[in-house]
Amino acid sequence: MGGKESVWQPGWTEEAPVEGDLLLAFSGNSILKPGDGWFLRWGGPEMGDSRPTALCMGSWGSQRVYVTQLPDPGLPGLEVLTLREALLATPDAPLALINTAFQVWQWWRDHQFCGRCGERTGPHPRERARWCQHCNIPWYPRIAPCVIIVIRRSDRFLLAKSARTGRNFYSLIAGFVEPGESLEQAVARETREETGLEVENIRYQGSQPWPFPHQLMMGFYADYRAGDLTLQEDELADAGWFTPDDHPPIPPETTIAGRLIESMKERIRAGGKGDRV
Repeated sequence: MGGKESVWQPGWTEEAPVEGDLLLAFSGNSILKPGDGWFLRWGGPEMGDSRPTALCMGSWGSQRVYVTQLPDPGLPGLEVLTLREALLATPDAPLALINTAFQVWQWWRDHQFCGRCGERTGPHPRERARWCQHCNIPWYPRIAPCVIIVIRRSDRFLLAKSARTGRNFYSLIAGFVEPGESLEQAVARETREETGLEVENIRYQGSQPWPFPHQLMMGFYADYRAGDLTLQEDELADAGWFTPDDHPPIPPETTIAGRLIESMKERIRAGGKGDRV
């Protein structure tokens, strides 16, 4: 994540920002980045006359930091970066803060009204939640569990190209966990649905929050058991088995996909077999 992450201390307060507080500003799915870093100042010239709702994300060093959305992405002195550009291709980005702030802002915007009765919600008095007084229920930020899998077959591993994006790299099989499933069952099902393959020896490796739109990616190793590649065409444009030294472009190691791939390449090069579970 980089050394800068240590200066962000997550937190929450209902207090509104005051002059000079730090501000991470979005416009739609893009970040508005000033030329000298990542933060605007509340009340600073880049904000113009706008004073929108802002949510506290904790502190950055000794200063409080907030997230908001500005109505004008064309304000002078601000570069417009898509969320993917910031997370995948900008080395100095405060990744954990951007990731969390975007998800919190999306939740706040999408839960202005109660999903049960339709009444307007307000802030919860004690925690980060939207509260419906009519139903007496809180609405918390949503988290959608997803699995992502690197599949090994002897000295090769599976990479796939998404049918839904124009990005020029191959990644891993991934998908949302369905109600009633264990993570391991989701790994087996997603692999079968998207590739026609059966896997075994499924074992958890790590996780990463991912704001597209509010996912928690949980990474797994799995070993090939049976089957031939049969692609789900609305999900995958291409897929194949590759060696550690001969494969197409892959995601950076700032992503869990990139880290899973690199760790599998190291295991194959070292001659290690999959640990049995």
